[in-house]
Amino acid sequence: MMKALLQVLAMVVAAGETAAQGAPQDDQCVRERAAMVETIRAYARSAGSSLGPQGLPERVLEAMAQTKRHLFIPERSCSIAYADSPVPIGLGQTISQPYMVALMTALAEVAADHVVLEVGTGSGYQAAILARLARKVCTIEIIPQLAETATKTLRDLAYDNVSVRLGDGYDGWPECGPFGAIIVTAALGHVPPPLVDQLNVGGRLVMPVGAGFSTQQLTIVEKIAPGKTTTRAVALVRFVPFTRSQN
Repeated sequence: MMKALLQVLAMVVAAGETAAQGAPQDDQCVRERAAMVETIRAYARSAGSSLGPQGLPERVLEAMAQTKRHLFIPERSCSIAYADSPVPIGLGQTISQPYMVALMTALAEVAADHVVLEVGTGSGYQAAILARLARKVCTIEIIPQLAETATKTLRDLAYDNVSVRLGDGYDGWPECGPFGAIIVTAALGHVPPPLVDQLNVGGRLVMPVGAGFSTQQLTIVEKIAPGKTTTRAVALVRFVPFTRSQN
C-alpha cells in the first residue's frame, strides 16, 4: 500500500502547485507525506466510535496526500511539516496536527457540492484540504498578517475556489453562505449561534468547545431541521483560544 501511495504522490508532485522560492524540492517530501497519510490511517483505525461506522473516508486521505503541507509552514521542512504534531506558524498560532485536520474534515462530512466555512484560516492548510473536497471554501482570519500570508499562499498554489476574509469569525460570513459544513479551528466556551444559523439543513459544524489552552471537547452540531439541531462531543482536544475583535 505504501509503494502504491508513493507512486500516486510522485505523479501529484508534477501536477501543478507552484512551490515558493526556497522551499524543499517536492520530491524530497513525497516519502514524508506518504508516511503521514499512513499514520493518519492507523490513527483512524483505532479511533473507535468518534468516526462512526464509515471510518475515515478515502477521499479525505487523498486530499491529505495531495496537499503540500510543507508549503504552509514557515520552516518549509519536510520532517517538521509531515510529523503528526502541531506546528507553530507565528503570532501565537499553530497549524493543527495532520490527524486532527483529517478528523475534523471527516466529521464535517464535506461533499463536492458544498460551500464550506472555515473560521480561523491560520496558514491556509485546512482551507486547502477543504478546497479539494468542496465546491467553494470561505475562510475567515482575524490576524491580519496570517490572513495576508494565507491569501498569498493559496493564490500562488492556484486554489481558486477559496476566498479569505479578514475579520472576526464569530458572526460567520452570511454573504458567502449558507454552508453545507462549518469548521472552527479555535476553542470557544460555546457554539456561536450565528454560525448555526448559517448552516444548511443537514449541514454540520465541527469545533472545539471549552476554554482556550485547556482540554476541550471536539463537538459536532448537526442541523436536522430549521431551528433544530443535535449536538454531540466526540473527542478530547486542545486548541488555541478563539480570538474576538476588540471593537
